[in-house]
Amino acid sequence: MESFLVSISTVALAEMGDRTQLLALMLAARFRKPWPILAGVLCATLANHAVAGLIGVRLGHYLTPALLDGVVGVSMIGMALWTLKPDTLEEDSPGVRRTSAFAATTIAFFIAEIGDKTQIATVALAAAYSNLTAVVAGTTTGMLLANAPVVFLGQAFAQRLPLKALHYVASALFLILGTVFIIRAVRYGT
Repeated sequence: MESFLVSISTVALAEMGDRTQLLALMLAARFRKPWPILAGVLCATLANHAVAGLIGVRLGHYLTPALLDGVVGVSMIGMALWTLKPDTLEEDSPGVRRTSAFAATTIAFFIAEIGDKTQIATVALAAAYSNLTAVVAGTTTGMLLANAPVVFLGQAFAQRLPLKALHYVASALFLILGTVFIIRAVRYGT
């Protein structure tokens, strides 16, 4: 249960102001079809985070508990720093307009998540907890929690979010998690 809850909170906070949230806003404005967009976010995130989680679990098997916790801790602190850098979104190609809202969202989200901080967090969380189902369910739920309000409420909601404060909260959460894992690594080493 811990892995699920940590995964939800980590990704939901980290996603605030992320490029995929900006992508959700753009798709909502373009297509004005929230349900197909959310379905696309769900499918893309499940696929992307399942692959990331599999990599994380695999990595977790090859590392000692101390080294694993140390690597996860350092990666979480790196995520804390990365979260402080706001994302931007470049304009996509005009061909997206000709596809359905679901297909455009699924493809765009899957590609946008490659190498994104939430994908890297999924690798780290899956390596740390070795519970692929809980981690992927948590990170996917976190992604949906962060993007659903943007998709349904669009620009009016996005302009009222205190994004800078949310970036600081997400960064603090990553910093706390990183510190916890590093402390665990040191305890294993002694």
